[in-house]
Amino acid sequence: MEKISKLKLSKEPYEISESLIFLGEIPQYLAFEPRIPIGKTIINGNFEIDTLLDDTAIVYKAKSGRFIITGCSHSGICNIIEHAKKVCSSDKILGVIGGFHIFDCDERLDATVDYLKNENIPMLYPGHCISFQAKAKMNTALKVHDVGVGLNIEL
Repeated sequence: MEKISKLKLSKEPYEISESLIFLGEIPQYLAFEPRIPIGKTIINGNFEIDTLLDDTAIVYKAKSGRFIITGCSHSGICNIIEHAKKVCSSDKILGVIGGFHIFDCDERLDATVDYLKNENIPMLYPGHCISFQAKAKMNTALKVHDVGVGLNIEL
């Protein structure tokens, strides 16, 4: 297996290549996106609440800015964006694609929409881990793009 790839476990951000950055563990920056336990995990032989501290994302460094590629965003999409800006020392976020982990049309969604409006991110591609209702409500205030096979995104 080592001939194909090398596994590197890290809580800290690191550069995968010249154009890709692994963000490491995502801290909580924003009060409206708290960590929500989703089950239990075994730590040192004991069951403990799992808040998915190992949730992370990757940033693509384009010439014109940064593009964030998420998993499910259990740490919160806005927390991920804030962490990406800090790690990359850049406020120029071109886009976000992946899971947004938003299911309810509630205060959290309203705060997320306000945050994304203020960030003025031109390319938002919520893929999985977002309900149709949340995506539809988000689309009333922001330009939300579809995620699909064969789409070409110009960076």
